Amino acid sequence: MAKSGERAPGFTASIVHADRRGGIEHGSIHKPVHNAVTFAYDDARDLAAVFQGKKPGYTYGRQVNPTVTALQDKITIMEDGIATVAFATGMAAIGTSLFALLRHGDHMISSAFLFGNTNSLFSTFAAHGIEVTFVDATDANAVQAAIRPNTRLVFVETIANPRTQVSDLEAIGDVCEQHQLIYVVDNTMTTPYLFRPKSVKASLVINSLTKYIGGHGNALGGAVTEVGNYDWEKFDNLYDNYKKGAVSGWGITQIKKKGLRDLGASLGPEAAHHISVGSDTLALRMERSCSNAQTLTTYLDAHPRVKHVYYPGLVHHPQHERAQQLFRHPGAIFSIELVDGLDCFDFINGLDLVICASNLGDTRSLAIPVAHSIYYEMGPERRASMGIDDSLVRFSIGIEEPEDLLADVERALA
Repeated sequence: MAKSGERAPGFTASIVHADRRGGIEHGSIHKPVHNAVTFAYDDARDLAAVFQGKKPGYTYGRQVNPTVTALQDKITIMEDGIATVAFATGMAAIGTSLFALLRHGDHMISSAFLFGNTNSLFSTFAAHGIEVTFVDATDANAVQAAIRPNTRLVFVETIANPRTQVSDLEAIGDVCEQHQLIYVVDNTMTTPYLFRPKSVKASLVINSLTKYIGGHGNALGGAVTEVGNYDWEKFDNLYDNYKKGAVSGWGITQIKKKGLRDLGASLGPEAAHHISVGSDTLALRMERSCSNAQTLTTYLDAHPRVKHVYYPGLVHHPQHERAQQLFRHPGAIFSIELVDGLDCFDFINGLDLVICASNLGDTRSLAIPVAHSIYYEMGPERRASMGIDDSLVRFSIGIEEPEDLLADVERALA
């Protein structure tokens, strides 16, 4: 922590020293892996006080764990938030949070440009009585027009996967504030290093920790962070049990106490440790990956065998100026369409350094045929509405030398 009158530590300095500043036995600089599921108390009254939220402590591994707590504290620092709850996956973070906050008969508004699994989840919610309206989130007017008397929540991604549409984040925040709606922003594609949704009046911030924050493709995880912008006294769906302490903590408490406890999508301590250690280099990795993405898209945008390149860092991208204004860099994800007559499978098979794989946010560069894999289940009509062509190839760019990546792509196109 900075002393009075001193400069506050930067993004990386804050997170790499977060564990040791929290106090760790034996002078360790990393929070150790606590594998215990059970936590014992000498005095039964202390155990009861912890269960009732009257004092801090650990009760049972499904809800709380010291290693997971240390990671949650890091994510909270990254997002300049109040509190974070971690989950087994990013999908668990989304699903559990909405499960805890919404009820049968509620209505939510979502960006139509969604990660495939999130789209599937919201369709499932609709089948169980939570109405969902999908809109073009690049225009806040579409959100405004979709609001109903029973609307409770708006959900958007910062940069859409795979076509890289950039949501009208600032204006949607104003709409949500005006109508007292919960504003949930999935920050996975940008990470808290490139962008903090708190700055656009987000209520809750989602991060898939599997991706850039963990960064090494070796652990699954997700998180939701309360950033303190929403007045939870205005939200009718909170249970009285969770209206304790500061109002800013009511929503995240219900997500943890009701959502995580009931659904049990807990993050394990081993995975939490991997993600925590990986997160130390987030800023360094994002700088290299984003720089590589800009170099590659500039090259591909001029290539005669590439029909379209979708990347917010290119001046012809529809939301280029918005991305420039909001984000430190325009991300490390982009997609391309090949010219007619070229086979996207042959192109991907021609890559050597870039791996054909379904993850993103890895230290390694990855590519995938979108329409035939992660978006196949949507069907052609829904894919067409999202602008996903059959030839679309999504790239997640890693930290390799740019010269090697350029040579690899050039060989594959040739």
